[in-house]
Amino acid sequence: MTAALDVRDILGLATAAGAKNRNPSLLQWVNLAERGVPLSALDQISRRIAPSDLSFKYRIVPKATLARTKTRAARLNPAQSTLVMRLAKIWSLARTVWGSDDAARDFLSRKHQLLDGRPPIDVAIENEMGAELVREILGRLQHGSAV
Repeated sequence: MTAALDVRDILGLATAAGAKNRNPSLLQWVNLAERGVPLSALDQISRRIAPSDLSFKYRIVPKATLARTKTRAARLNPAQSTLVMRLAKIWSLARTVWGSDDAARDFLSRKHQLLDGRPPIDVAIENEMGAELVREILGRLQHGSAV
């Protein structure tokens, strides 16, 4: 499965960007992020990464902001949408590397020596450079490099 299709499925975006296409383009994903992903995508990624942590989604979108968003619109803003999509890509790669949801969750939530003892999910949420570092670590693991 291509990364874009995997992200689409992870976020429950079957009718979103590229859903009718077998291989959605990156531009379609950019356009979707600009329009905003549905609020349901936030719930989807939160349930996958931290199913027992009901407050995890507030690390992505603050509680008060989410409450206002629910009353005003059914979509996240572009920055929030981009973060949700970033986390879905990392989740997809972690699942591929570790082979199961539980192992991927364990990796993402466990302190990592190459991240100065921070959990990968914290670094990935912080900014895109952090997410790139987490993807690099996962890539090294995938290709058998010591981490």
